[in-house]
Amino acid sequence: MNLSSFIKINPVDSVVVCLRPFKQGETINVNGKKIQVLQDTPAGHKVLINDAAKGENIIKYGYPIGHATEALKAGQWVNENNLKTNLSGTLTYEYHPVNDSLDIKKDNHTFKGYVRKNGEVGVRNEIWVVPTVGCVNGIAERLVDMLKKETNLEGIDAIHAWHHNYGCSQLSEDHENTRKVLRDIVLHPNAGAVLVVGLGCENNQPDKFEELLGDYDKDRIKFMVVQKVEGDETEEGMKILRSLYAIAKDDKRTDCPLSELRIGLKCGGSDGFSGITGNPLVGELSDFIVAQGGTSILTEVPEMFGAETILMNRCKTEKLFNETVNLINNFKEYFLSHGEPVGENPSPGNKAGGISTLEDKALGCTQKCGKAPVSGVLGYGDRLKVKGLNLLSAPGNDLVASTALAAAGCQIVLFTTGRGTPFGTFIPTMKISTNSHLYNNKRNWIDFNAGELVEGTDMPTLVDKFIDKVVAVASGEATCNEKNGYREISIFKNGVTL
Repeated sequence: MNLSSFIKINPVDSVVVCLRPFKQGETINVNGKKIQVLQDTPAGHKVLINDAAKGENIIKYGYPIGHATEALKAGQWVNENNLKTNLSGTLTYEYHPVNDSLDIKKDNHTFKGYVRKNGEVGVRNEIWVVPTVGCVNGIAERLVDMLKKETNLEGIDAIHAWHHNYGCSQLSEDHENTRKVLRDIVLHPNAGAVLVVGLGCENNQPDKFEELLGDYDKDRIKFMVVQKVEGDETEEGMKILRSLYAIAKDDKRTDCPLSELRIGLKCGGSDGFSGITGNPLVGELSDFIVAQGGTSILTEVPEMFGAETILMNRCKTEKLFNETVNLINNFKEYFLSHGEPVGENPSPGNKAGGISTLEDKALGCTQKCGKAPVSGVLGYGDRLKVKGLNLLSAPGNDLVASTALAAAGCQIVLFTTGRGTPFGTFIPTMKISTNSHLYNNKRNWIDFNAGELVEGTDMPTLVDKFIDKVVAVASGEATCNEKNGYREISIFKNGVTL
């Protein structure tokens, strides 16, 4: 099969994306126009197909991704050295609703999950130890090690302690963020049982934290405040954990409809292939899940800058539109309050992979949420309230954002990557490679390869394969991060530490 060596994503684009490295002097034929490549250009990077004056917008995905900082010639390599963002401060937006309906039929797909007492469904049955404060991280880890050795994980999927550095010496919003995220972890349906371990003197007082949980399952969530334990706290902790284990180990998977699946959508754009392969594939999966009555959540608000109007106009109501405007502008204010520009997001790795500006990244990012209408907008640490596509306030930092998605109630995170990363948060964190080179090089990191889309596999075929993979993970198949034991949490910090 003769495959194209480049792609023009949208008919109005002024650049094409190289699907392989190009050498200076090679010729590409774009809509009958022959263009000579003027510099060696890496795969995933952009080549200009029309001359551009200084200050002229460069178009990709059908939208401006910044402006030329100098006069550019057709065939020139467009990158961060000659392209600059158009983004600046907060903006005023107008609501122009777009009502694209999802032409996707409901089918008979199910997954095998754990139905909890409150009706929520988990995709794992794990025992968690959650510290209210970083001071007891060591105790939590010790208890987990002891229970693992004693039970050999018989009848359950895993045992983890979710250590963190907070719970004390925090003020105001930071303190509440910590409390909310820890609450969300304790209440997550992927946990069959939870032991909350407190110290006793921390800002995050265990009794007040317990109140934050609301009406919780007291058979499966227990508390231990170590300063109040007379004698050996590990002995007391093990006594509690044994009782929790006795309950959780008898839980069984049952068939559950996809309407109970909640998927987190992660990573704006890692390389130039992200917006061509990985993110469109995840967008198709997201639309499929939403069409089945399920839920997907998109976050990384700074990586929406430059493409935010696309999301705003997909809001079901004007109220949701206004909430999305606040979501975007509040995060811009966060940047500006620290004296930082809002548009200098791409990392060195992003730039090396072919992403030159934040608009370039954002327009790829938004493809992860397909075409579904926006049904809900969540603040950081909020728990999911409505099904369908939701937007969540969190930064672009991978571990912070993934933790936030899990805390909101997602059972699985889908993470697209063109550069590769091994990490995972406290729920299964599936890695989808945007290119086959990464997939073949890092099989111990990557769960699924979207790079097939530029190698001859059509989207419908790969979507079906991807759906089967996600359903398998939801039914218990371990992700690479789980196999490797790469699992942790990170809580967003913005304020003063005492």
